[in-house]
Amino acid sequence: VQLQASGGGLVQAGGSLRLSCAAAGSAGFTQDNYGLGWFRQAPGKKREGVSCIIARDGGTHYADSVKGRFTISRDNAKDTVYLQMNALKLEDTAVYYCTICLRSRGSVYYDYGDWGQGTLVTVSS
Repeated sequence: VQLQASGGGLVQAGGSLRLSCAAAGSAGFTQDNYGLGWFRQAPGKKREGVSCIIARDGGTHYADSVKGRFTISRDNAKDTVYLQMNALKLEDTAVYYCTICLRSRGSVYYDYGDWGQGTLVTVSS
């Protein structure tokens, strides 16, 4: 599968952005508990799994830091996953990467491998 993230930019705190992840060759991820999602990495910080949507049943997962503010969705016809980010905070500034994720035994795991360049989100005060 190939993933292409887009939609980042500069936004003021409290504002909104919508990220897109276009997936090519993702047919294999309609099975089991795999899905597509996002992780982010801010300068000097560890990578953080942000959100995941499971292909088979549309189940979603969010990091505690974004719950209530971010919404993940998908358009199966376009093989695209979206991340609507509202009420953005300074601490949301990071490069956001589209990735695959896996739900297993009640937990969600993100692949922090090389899935492309990511898209930069900068939140200003």
